Amino acid sequence: MYYPLAQQEFESYLNGYDRENDRIKLKIIHTYGVVKQAEELAGRMHLSAEDTDLARLIALLHDIGRFEQLKRYDSFEPGTMDHAAYGVKVLFDEGMIRRFLPDDKWDSIIYTAIAHHSDYELPEISDPQTLLHAKLIRDEDKLDNCRVKLVDSTSTFINVSEEELGTQNITQKVYETVFENKCILSADRVTQMDYWVSYIVYFFDINFKESFDIIAENDYLNRIIDRIPYSNPSTKKQMEKIRTYMQKFINSHTGNRLS
Repeated sequence: MYYPLAQQEFESYLNGYDRENDRIKLKIIHTYGVVKQAEELAGRMHLSAEDTDLARLIALLHDIGRFEQLKRYDSFEPGTMDHAAYGVKVLFDEGMIRRFLPDDKWDSIIYTAIAHHSDYELPEISDPQTLLHAKLIRDEDKLDNCRVKLVDSTSTFINVSEEELGTQNITQKVYETVFENKCILSADRVTQMDYWVSYIVYFFDINFKESFDIIAENDYLNRIIDRIPYSNPSTKKQMEKIRTYMQKFINSHTGNRLS
């Protein structure tokens, strides 16, 4: 309903940033990738027209704070800026949301979904529609991030080449966390290989069967793991154990009980 206007305003907003910067480009493409995932999940989950429109709008705006973070710091690191908090600040505290949406009917849902889309875990949310969209954007974000991890240069999003990444160790705490069915805390990531592992085990935070189906259909687990040439023998062995464990977890959520 409001998406064409919102997209037009989003493109106008982007004109304040360097579209030729590799990280900016990555985030623009990612944003539209998340919109695509919103449309895909809405269709698979048979969401109403209203919830479909709302999901697309949240997807379009979820990372609006990233562009200022990249402009100021040229970094995705959470320590440089809380991009989600900045996003809701400019949208709601500064009133930018009215550029994208003429009325405030959905403001509370949009605020909550964007504010918490990159949190380690969601807070308790009592309103069913708000909870739905808070979960949807987290799944959509991760689903498109699978594409990012396969097609974008590792130097752009993790600051090292694939070859250098493959030489590194997984720290023990990060490795052990995998087998506790937990995502990796940002503070626990020490090596870039820890970051790579965190991109794989964020499947523990997927909320909907339809999202797991997309992961399985695209073989994202194996393709992401296999992108890196693991020249470090210890890391290579650990990654195979992670692969086996994560595959069983994904299978258990798609109805595929094969190991």
